[in-house]
Amino acid sequence: MERELALEIVRVTELAALAAAPWMGRGDKHHADEAATNAMRGMLDSVSIRGTVVIGEGEMDEAPMLYIGEQVGSLQGPEVDVAVDPLEGTELVAKGLNNAMAVIAVAPKGQLLHAPDMYMEKLAVGPALAGKLSLQDPLRTTVEKAALALNKPLSDLTVMILDRARHEAEIRELREAGIRIKLLSDGDVAGAMAPAFPEAGIDLYVGSGGAPEGVLAAAALKCLGGEIQGRLMPENDEQERRCIEMGLADPRKLLRMNDMVGSGDVIFAATGITPGEFFGGVRLLEGQRAETHSIVMRAETRTIRFIRSLHYLPNKPLLASIKSQIG
Repeated sequence: MERELALEIVRVTELAALAAAPWMGRGDKHHADEAATNAMRGMLDSVSIRGTVVIGEGEMDEAPMLYIGEQVGSLQGPEVDVAVDPLEGTELVAKGLNNAMAVIAVAPKGQLLHAPDMYMEKLAVGPALAGKLSLQDPLRTTVEKAALALNKPLSDLTVMILDRARHEAEIRELREAGIRIKLLSDGDVAGAMAPAFPEAGIDLYVGSGGAPEGVLAAAALKCLGGEIQGRLMPENDEQERRCIEMGLADPRKLLRMNDMVGSGDVIFAATGITPGEFFGGVRLLEGQRAETHSIVMRAETRTIRFIRSLHYLPNKPLLASIKSQIG
């Protein structure tokens, strides 16, 4: 993939974030997600790729745009897989909370895992712990190995986990071990990325979350030098069949980085909608302007760019129809 594609991709997440931003705090996650999806879809049409959505808003009969299998881009340029989450953290935007963002990953065709929409057990770490832990181990063993590798006592370890009833046992076990826990209300991709950013103060990310979000996090962590391991959690025969139909002969196999994002190049971009761990959210300014904060990364070069952009909104016609919905 050409390096210029990275800057084209971040323009896609910028527009999705700008479209979702006016819905912050309005309690309407559906319209926020729709606005972000429409904007991302429209902007993708200008990108010089022949893209196929492998992770999107659902199947063709479930989502009018950015559905799995949809062809996107200008249909000129390299053939690529595209994974999107136009609004990662719909509840966060609806409630005006932190860590919502627009996310996209692009890789050469056939490289991204076609992850079904179900739960995935996850273990995500930063560069210091990459290759040193295993999801196969019990949680207590995992944190003990992490503390040893980081040369710190268990009491100085910080673990992030989604604040969900299904994680009660893990949270109890971590607290009994004296480990600090940072509970995450939503934003599974940001949570898995957190251990790769020293300023976040997170050593590990554990627990279960969405499988599609796991692949997006894998794309980011590959660029950052971190690691994620996952295991799908099909809940019934229908979900088992779904996994097999998507090419996963063993639905419960341990999935490593190469299983999720392949061994080649990948580009990851995200733009904050609300302020988060790594960058700010959209700021609506005077004079019909807005400010965005984004990150764009490429695995081949391990280049990480933080981008602050100022946008003159009247020059973005794709936003006009979305703005008119708000009134």
